[in-house]
Amino acid sequence: MRAEDPRLTTLSPETAATGLLPQLAHARNPGMALDLDWVAGVQANTSAIERRCATLGGRRSVKKDWQAAWLLKAISLIDLTTLSGDDTPGRVERLCAKARQPVRPDMLAALGMTGLTVGAVCVYHDMVETAVRCLEGSNIPVAAVSTGFPAGLSPWRLRLAEIGESVKAGAKEIDIVISRRHVLTGNWQALYDEMREMRAACGEAHVKAILATGELQTLRNVARASLVCMMAGADFIKTSTGKEAVNATLPVTLTMIRAIRDYQDRTGHKVGYKPAGGISKAKDALLYLALMKDELGAPWLQPDLMRFGASSLLGDIERQLEHHLTGAYSAGYRHALA
Repeated sequence: MRAEDPRLTTLSPETAATGLLPQLAHARNPGMALDLDWVAGVQANTSAIERRCATLGGRRSVKKDWQAAWLLKAISLIDLTTLSGDDTPGRVERLCAKARQPVRPDMLAALGMTGLTVGAVCVYHDMVETAVRCLEGSNIPVAAVSTGFPAGLSPWRLRLAEIGESVKAGAKEIDIVISRRHVLTGNWQALYDEMREMRAACGEAHVKAILATGELQTLRNVARASLVCMMAGADFIKTSTGKEAVNATLPVTLTMIRAIRDYQDRTGHKVGYKPAGGISKAKDALLYLALMKDELGAPWLQPDLMRFGASSLLGDIERQLEHHLTGAYSAGYRHALA
C-alpha cells in the first residue's frame, strides 16, 4: 500500500452524497440467468491460494501515520454487531451510540478526522426498531440477520416472511443465510432459486448472502456458491454467520473476491464482500484491506462494497490508535463498547 492510500479514509463522493446505503451509491446487481456451464468450470487451486495468503503479512505492511489512516478506514467499514440471546434494547442503544461515535472525540481531533461512523449496525429482527430509532438522522443503515439465522433451516415461508417483517421494521440491509445442503449436494439450481426468491422478498433493501464457508468443505464449493449467489442477485457475499466453528479466513476471502472479480468482468456489475466472524484484531483487518486493494482495487475500500462483520474489532482498533498517539497501550476499559 502506497503513501497516498490514507486519502481513502474519506468517503467516495457518491457515498458521501447518499449516506452509507450501498444500493444508492451504485447500480445494484440485477443478477442473471443461471449459467451451469460457468459454475461447473469454476475451480480453486487450494495450495496456491494458501501460499498467496501466507505471504501477505510479510509483503503488505503499513506503519505509523499510514497504519492509523488504514485503521480509520477499517472503522468506516464495520457492521457493528450484537447477535446474542441476551440482547436488550439498552444494549442496542449503547451499540448505536458507539456506531455514531466509534472513537473518542479527543483522539479523532488529534488524528485530524471528522465525521467518522461505522458502516452499519447489525442486529436480530426484534431489535431492528430500536436500532432504527437510535440511528435516526445518522445515515447509518440497520442490517438485520434473517431467514432462520444462523442455520437457515426454518420453514421456507417463514424465512421469506421474516425478511418482509425486518424490511417493514426499517432494516435497509438484510443478511440472509443460504441452505448449505444445496452446495454440498451440488444442487445449484435450488440454491439459485432460493437466493432469487430471497432477493425479491428484500425489495429495495440491500441483500447480503451468508455462505457459512466453514461448512462448505472445499474452496471450490465456496467459489461456486459465491458465483451462484451473485447470479441470483446478491448485492454482497459474506463469509459466515459468526456461529460456525471456522469463520472468515484469508484463503476463503481470496477465493470469494476473485469470484467477485470474475463476475464483474463477465457482467459489468459490482458485488460487495463482507468477511465476518473471528476478525477481532486490528492487524487482521489490515490484512483483509490489503488483500481487497490488491485484488479488486480502491473502489472496494468503501462501505458500499466492503464491510467487516465484527463486534470486538472496533475496541482493538481504538486501542491501537491511542498507542499511535501516545506511544503506550491503554487498558481496555478506556475504549468502551456496548
